[in-house]
Amino acid sequence: MSATVITNIATLVTNDPSLRDSDPLGLVRDAAVVVEGDRVVWTGESSKAPPTDNRVDAGGRAVLPGFVDSHSHLVFAGDRTEEFNARMSGRPYSAGGIRTTVAATRAASDAELEANLTRHLAEALRQGTTTFETKSGYGLTVEDEARALRIAAARTDEVTYLGAHIVAPEFADDPAGYVALVTGEMLNACAPHARWIDVFCEKGAFDGDQARAILTAGKAKGLHPRIHANQLSYGPGVQLAVELDAASADHCTHLTDADVDALASGATVATLLPGAEFSTRAAWPDARRLLDAGVTVALSTDCNPGSSFTSSVPFCVALAVRDMGMTPDEAVWAATAGGAAALRRTDVGRLVPGAYADLVMLDAPSHVHLAYRPGVPLVTGVWRRGVREV
Repeated sequence: MSATVITNIATLVTNDPSLRDSDPLGLVRDAAVVVEGDRVVWTGESSKAPPTDNRVDAGGRAVLPGFVDSHSHLVFAGDRTEEFNARMSGRPYSAGGIRTTVAATRAASDAELEANLTRHLAEALRQGTTTFETKSGYGLTVEDEARALRIAAARTDEVTYLGAHIVAPEFADDPAGYVALVTGEMLNACAPHARWIDVFCEKGAFDGDQARAILTAGKAKGLHPRIHANQLSYGPGVQLAVELDAASADHCTHLTDADVDALASGATVATLLPGAEFSTRAAWPDARRLLDAGVTVALSTDCNPGSSFTSSVPFCVALAVRDMGMTPDEAVWAATAGGAAALRRTDVGRLVPGAYADLVMLDAPSHVHLAYRPGVPLVTGVWRRGVREV
């Protein structure tokens, strides 16, 4: 098997824990990376790189791990332009929110859903995302949830069953009946296609007891929990996430001191989704508070047609630095190694021997430019599993 060296890298972000004593990103300057097959086999200073069959000159650019987008909702149809336009114009809007997307998704063919998913994945890849998680949640029937997961599973291993997104319209007067469906027939149909189970634990969606029942049922079927927690108000979501050893508690906007302490003492990652706050003009999560308490933080896009219709991790990095109290180093770590931690992965989100060769090259000498030059398309090269795709 031939090997390739990418050399003349001005700044290499490795996220190598053994190099983090002096720098949180394990930075190597004037660096090189050697790729063989789909794996990284060596990183270090360019002058010490081993001989290889192939050579790529980075031309003094920065290289970092591919972004790990650990929270998205990409199996859907339609959009909610009118809703967004009304919200940004200060006008009331009552066309149905998530229910609007549910209706469009149910009406779409498999081919239409697949085409939409493929388009958004290509868009994300061009912006440096090499690993992504995505959820169901816009079908809310046994058949529609299962087909969403089948479609997603053809493109990623990180598939999440979110039958408990909202109570299905048909069960508006019988939420207990819907919970029984989500934990029974729907779960049985969906579990073979998913790795994770999620629930929107929030007023107007599912309360703490319902969320516990749903996540516990999923665990019994071999699905590991994650949870939409504390986005719109204070609530039980974060505490429940830690109690059930959820991989991540996502949003984490409204937190008590007890919530922060729970996250700091457990293994649950706090995944922050600044695209949602940007698109709804809501209060920003306080990343600084979490980081100072020792919580592991991830950044993700929450790409969905209603509250965060962006697939750009670089945009979310810039928002986190500007409005959430993160340093550029912390934001880049959260979007790479942090996202991997939220998926309980060690083979992505870092550039160390044995990890997948998922790399992003920037048309800039440093990763700091992701926040320093917001909105500029800096990604000039993307390798996924050792193959250059951008």
